[in-house]
Amino acid sequence: MILVVNVVCGMRGSEIEERLKGKTLRVYYYMLLAGRAVGIREVQRKLGFSSPSVAAYHLDKLVELGLAKKSSEGYVLEENVHVGVLKYFVFIGGYVFPRYLFYAIFFTTSLITYLLVYPLTLSTHNIAAILFGSLASLTCWLETYRCWRQKPF
Repeated sequence: MILVVNVVCGMRGSEIEERLKGKTLRVYYYMLLAGRAVGIREVQRKLGFSSPSVAAYHLDKLVELGLAKKSSEGYVLEENVHVGVLKYFVFIGGYVFPRYLFYAIFFTTSLITYLLVYPLTLSTHNIAAILFGSLASLTCWLETYRCWRQKPF
């Protein structure tokens, strides 16, 4: 997959990644999932911040980074960047999937199809195909699980 480095307010992706950490990253992630304008109190409640001022600080930091803007409905994302842990995820219709999930499904489906189509013999070809298919599938499922555990919240 190609990593797109977005330029926001003259900043490169590495500079945004450096400043988009911790609670600010959690707020950004929440806004990505929400896909709509969010308010300060909503962010405070959903993310368990101690006060609305903490939520306001992180929302204003996103505005300062050029990733969000303040509107009459609340704060809205203006720019999507996939830096840090977010580059390992795909956002589809408000859902989040680890990128490796698609590879894991592909290799698992290929292995199952191979097992159903070809007779099981102890030939070198069958053993190699089953071994490599199993290793590829297992590796992708482990990476999917590892990425899933790294979600911001």
